[in-house]
Amino acid sequence: MTSRPTPRRAVLTAALAVAAAASPFASATPAFAGASGSGPGPAEGAVDHRAWATFPQWSAGRGAGTRVIGGTRPGLVMGDPIGTHEYRDPHTGTTAAWEYATWLSPVRTLPAPATEVVVSFNARTPAGTWLQTELRGTYTDRTRTPWYVMGRWTSGDAAGDIRRTSVDGQGDGKSSVSTDTLAVDNPASGLRLASYELRLTLYRRPGTRLTPTIWRLGAMASDIPDRFTVPASRPGEGAGHRLRVPRYSQEIHKGQYPEYDNGGEAWCSPTSSQMVIEYWGHRPSREDLAWVDPAYADPQVCHAARHTYDNQYKGCGNWPFNAAYAATYPDLQAVVTRLRSLNDAERLVRAGIPLITSQSFLASELEGAGYGTAGHLMCVVGFTESGDVVANDPASPSNAAVERVYRRRQFENIWLRTKRHNAQGEVRNGSGGICYLYFPLRPTTRQARALASVGVR
Repeated sequence: MTSRPTPRRAVLTAALAVAAAASPFASATPAFAGASGSGPGPAEGAVDHRAWATFPQWSAGRGAGTRVIGGTRPGLVMGDPIGTHEYRDPHTGTTAAWEYATWLSPVRTLPAPATEVVVSFNARTPAGTWLQTELRGTYTDRTRTPWYVMGRWTSGDAAGDIRRTSVDGQGDGKSSVSTDTLAVDNPASGLRLASYELRLTLYRRPGTRLTPTIWRLGAMASDIPDRFTVPASRPGEGAGHRLRVPRYSQEIHKGQYPEYDNGGEAWCSPTSSQMVIEYWGHRPSREDLAWVDPAYADPQVCHAARHTYDNQYKGCGNWPFNAAYAATYPDLQAVVTRLRSLNDAERLVRAGIPLITSQSFLASELEGAGYGTAGHLMCVVGFTESGDVVANDPASPSNAAVERVYRRRQFENIWLRTKRHNAQGEVRNGSGGICYLYFPLRPTTRQARALASVGVR
């Protein structure tokens, strides 16, 4: 099995496949250091996750043409638009006028300056609407980045709508955006991002009352030093516990809908997302799946691929787009973050929260996988009594073969390291502990505590 070349994501590995106010965790999240907590971290670095999700948090931003809504799931919608913008869609070649409104977050000063930032959001965009997320940072030398586009998102792909996309070619000589990640170009220089602010622009067809709804907006900022090997953790509270997560193979979709990243062989990310979405009791309706060939098994996997596809990246592995897709289902929230060790993963699993991890490795580095990859997503669903990792690996020949047991030390190292050697001996990047977390709008007390322990509130 092979993986095709991927766009650079700074220190992060490209995630391609192989060949509410009452919410107990919807508040700001402090930074945590990799050396703190139970077990060693991927590096002696820092990760800061900040979210805007409650009515007071949304109200603290500056809106122009937007308004904050309350209720069980507070969020942001369009009120009276402040203007009209013509957008030429690079993927369809069409130009259309869109009414728009904006919202600007308060400045987030980072407890520890960062080399990278990943933005994620939870939103619904009815046909005829879309949204854009942007980030502007301030460096430690007190200069600013430009406003970087971190994604143009639409939940669907209806006729006349824009095509979901990241934006290439953004940089200022000090930092640049690669698909979904803003990164300092030369961390060895000592330059870092000291703070950032986020901007949302909501769009709709002129003359309508349509509106996107954004429930959660956040960013994960991190500074994880380079390392080829991470300290080993000892089995913790999650040992001997596994979750009943549905099992889906991406490989059985090989050749299906090649317009979405060459078909199922490259669908590790949406396949993993669909497994966890269904774990939480959600799946597309029969009407949603009517477009899928009835001869295809597990049509919901095809649906997930279509609705996470990034037309610029030309793949389904855009991390925030996968999180945004998951959050289109009722009462699900989703974030992209980094964890410190398998002890963090154990704590989440023990609380009933599976996680989707990004890793890259040679076939010899992960016994039992049977393949090597430049970037792959799989679900961590449990741990054996001895602490080995139970993973739903979509790079399996059948659904029945999806559940695998991987040796703890091997899995921990390929997931948490930031540098690795490929088959040619060349130095390449590792993900440094990147994962997706999907969880209920109203978690149990134990789930909320587990999320807070890894910096997600």
